[in-house]
Amino acid sequence: MAQRTILLGVSGGVAAVKIPALIRLLVEEGIGVEAILTHSALQFVTPLSLRSMGAVSVSGPEWESHSPMSHIDQSRRVDAIVLAPTTAHLLARLALGLADDYLTTTLLASLPTTPLLIAPAMNLQMWQAETTQLHVATLKQRGVRFIGPESGVLACGETGAGRMVAPERLVDELLSLLEANAQERPLSNYTVTVTAGPTQEAIDAVRFISNHSSGKMGYAIAAAAQKLGATVRLVSGPVALTPPPRVERVAVTCAEQMYRAVMAQPGDIFIAAAAVADYRVKESSTTKMKKGALTWSLELVPTVDILAKVAALPPPQRPFCVGFAAETDNLLHYAQQKLERKRLDMVAANWVGREEGGFHREMNQLFLIDSSGEVIELPLMAKSQLAQRLLAEVVRKMVLESSRASS
Repeated sequence: MAQRTILLGVSGGVAAVKIPALIRLLVEEGIGVEAILTHSALQFVTPLSLRSMGAVSVSGPEWESHSPMSHIDQSRRVDAIVLAPTTAHLLARLALGLADDYLTTTLLASLPTTPLLIAPAMNLQMWQAETTQLHVATLKQRGVRFIGPESGVLACGETGAGRMVAPERLVDELLSLLEANAQERPLSNYTVTVTAGPTQEAIDAVRFISNHSSGKMGYAIAAAAQKLGATVRLVSGPVALTPPPRVERVAVTCAEQMYRAVMAQPGDIFIAAAAVADYRVKESSTTKMKKGALTWSLELVPTVDILAKVAALPPPQRPFCVGFAAETDNLLHYAQQKLERKRLDMVAANWVGREEGGFHREMNQLFLIDSSGEVIELPLMAKSQLAQRLLAEVVRKMVLESSRASS
C-alpha cells in the first residue's frame, strides 16, 4: 500500500507552535506531510522548523515559487487535508470560497471526496460569535469534520472553549478519518483502466466500419471507479459524451490505437467495456473511393484482441481483467466461453437487440460470471447503478483472492 500523505494547512494562531510536534507524530505513524503556511503562520513557525520535524515539503503563502497548476496537483494527490490551527479568518475564507493565497486556492481546488479535518483555535468570544458559528455550520453541511476546540485557559488569559486540541488527539482523529475513508473508497490505491465506446476502422478517407456502442456503460464505470477512490484512465473511442470529473480520458479512433493506449498503462484493474470492432479492412484507402461498380468487395482481417493481450500479461503486470459480452442469443453460454478462452477474472454479459437495455439506452441488465463459475444476475437498472454494483463485485472478488493468497 502506498504511503498515506496529508496536506497540513497552518494559519496564524499561537497554537501554531504545536505544529512541529504534530508533524513529528504524523511521521512516526508513517504519514507523509506536505505543509502550507499562511502569512500569519510565519510569525509563529518557520519552514525550516517543520522540515526538521520531517515534513516532505513546506510552502509559503506566495505563488512565486509554485508552478501555475501546483495548487491543483497538490490538492488532488493527498489522502486528507488537515487545517491546524484554524483561525476565525481562515474559517470564514473557507466557508465563503475565498481564494486569495496559496493555501486557500489549494483548498478550493481540492476534491469533494478528500476528507477535511479542521482544528479551530481562537479566543472564546470569537469562537462563539454568531458569524463564526454560521461558517462552522456551513462547512459541516459540506461534510467537513471538526475536532475541538477544547476548553481551558487560553493564550489571552481567558478561560473557555477555544484551545486547539493536543497533537496526540488530532493524530488519533486523523487516523480514524483515514481508516473510514479507506473503507468508503476501497480503490484509493488502485489504477483502473476502462475502455469505452466503439472503434472506427477506416475503409477510406470518409468511410469506416463501426458499431452502435454509445460508450455510456464504460463512462458510468469510469465515474463509479473514481468515486471509489481509484485513479482512472478512460480509453475512449469516438462518442458524444463528456468525460466524468477527475478522470483522465485518452481519445482514440481505431482498435490499434486503443490497444496501444491500453498497453501503455493497463492498470491494476482493466475493464474492457468498449465494443471494439472485430475486423478491419486489410488495405484502407487514404483517399475517397469513388462510386463506380455496382458491388464492392472488402478484404477484412481481425483486429488486435486487446482484452486477450492484457489478460495474457505475466504477473505482476497482469491486472484484474473484466470483459464484456454483448449477445443476441445464448448469452450465458457465449459469455462463459469468452471467460474461459481469454482467461478472464470476470465477464459482464448483457443482451442486445431487445426492447430494453443495450446500446444507447440509459438502463441495462448484466450477468456477472467469475472464474469460479459463480453467476450473479443484476436486474434492469440505470447504467450508473450497474457500474456501482459491478465494481462492488470486483472489489469483493479481489478481496477474496487476496485472502486466499495470504492464507
